[in-house]
Amino acid sequence: MVFKRLLGSLGVGGPTVDTTLDPGAARPGGTLSGRVHLVGGTADHDVEHVALELVARVETEHEEYGDGEGVLVFDRHVVGGAFRLAAGEETSIPFTVTLPWETPATELYGQPLGVVLGVRTELAVAGARDRGDLDPLAVAPLPAQEAVLAALGRLGFGFRSADLEYGRIGGTGQQLPFYQEIELTPPPHYAHQADEIELTFLAVPGALEVVLEADKRGGPLSDDHGGHDALSRFTVPHEGPAGPQGWDALVDGWMRELIEHRASYGSHAVYGHDSGVGAAVVAGAAGIAGGMVAAEVVDEVGDFFEDDSDDGEG
Repeated sequence: MVFKRLLGSLGVGGPTVDTTLDPGAARPGGTLSGRVHLVGGTADHDVEHVALELVARVETEHEEYGDGEGVLVFDRHVVGGAFRLAAGEETSIPFTVTLPWETPATELYGQPLGVVLGVRTELAVAGARDRGDLDPLAVAPLPAQEAVLAALGRLGFGFRSADLEYGRIGGTGQQLPFYQEIELTPPPHYAHQADEIELTFLAVPGALEVVLEADKRGGPLSDDHGGHDALSRFTVPHEGPAGPQGWDALVDGWMRELIEHRASYGSHAVYGHDSGVGAAVVAGAAGIAGGMVAAEVVDEVGDFFEDDSDDGEG
């Protein structure tokens, strides 16, 4: 999907920018490549730089001000330096940039998760700047993340939805100002101990940190980000154990420890929110059809780009 937009702040007759991303989903820590196509306007322009911003639609929660969402820039790359763009001239700038390791996944097995990311192109011309082109960014999970989600499906956990939450998880190596939160429903043998399980992946070059929280509804959720009673953290190398059975045993051990942890210390939600992994995830990881959720996600992506095309950093 590509959107061609006249750069309004540069005036009628200004240059236009059209960014195309190479086909296929990127991966956290991997590369994103494509081209920025520029067409000169009715006069010559001095281009100062061409930059790409990675943006995300992020949920926020606050006791006093309530819930909300905004568009957050989480990475930026200058892909073109200063040059003169003649009137009517067409030029193309190839780029290859590296995504942050904590870049959230937007899909699983090709099914949308409900997380919305984009690549926004900024063109600076003679002191004026315009973010004139915004394209959806598809990111597939790392193999270890896929393996954990697949193991959860085989162990009977259900997937509801996924979102991006503004804030940091204390005691972790989190780098981005937000994190991806995945909500799961437990299988029947855990249902009396937890109503939901919240899962966050925090990847680094050598390993994957997995943060889990068990929540039992029925009392107020604490917003104390300094406590750790409800959280369990695990680290696994990217290669992980051998085969699905190895992953099943590993993840099952994590879940047993988490449930025991919650039973011992009670429910104190450290970073928990009402979020979750959508029926679309179930289509891949647990084998349940998620067509309606997938359709809603597609509409949400369209709204994201239409509504945010002229916004600031949110």
